[in-house]
Amino acid sequence: MKTISIGHTGPTPLGDLWVAVSENGFIAVEFPATQDEFMAWLQKHHSAEIQFAPEKVADALAQLREYAAGTRREFNLPIDWSVLNAFQQKALKLTYDIPYGETRTYKEIAVEMGNPRAARAVGRAEATNPMPIVLPCHRVVGSDKKLHGYGAGDGLDTKAWLLKLEGAVIT
Repeated sequence: MKTISIGHTGPTPLGDLWVAVSENGFIAVEFPATQDEFMAWLQKHHSAEIQFAPEKVADALAQLREYAAGTRREFNLPIDWSVLNAFQQKALKLTYDIPYGETRTYKEIAVEMGNPRAARAVGRAEATNPMPIVLPCHRVVGSDKKLHGYGAGDGLDTKAWLLKLEGAVIT
């Protein structure tokens, strides 16, 4: 059986971030959440033994703390892309490539995927992203360049905070 290791950052400007790592890499970050809520979410989405093992997620925790403090611009964690379906993988790999402090629209990602009419599907892939911040769905905005949807933290307030942290220009 697959094993998933979890841990949490402790206090950050975004709150306490819970992270999960499989044998193949990073698979989830959740906030706000309790350990029980996070474990229940993981059990619903993964067939695996879940263990509290901060030492196994130490690199992910350190990188997220540094990002939230404004001292890290890029993550260099191995990502377990296998936890995403094929469409999510395509959309979120393009999202992962959006540089710090920049934004793209859902439509721009759909066009880059070769399907300009898939902006709503890209929005759904972003909305179900289990690795927000690391796969920076906060950098994806509407065609009107305004903020639309964000499921992590306090929603759009968190999305705006993350973009402000990065110095991104938003309307």
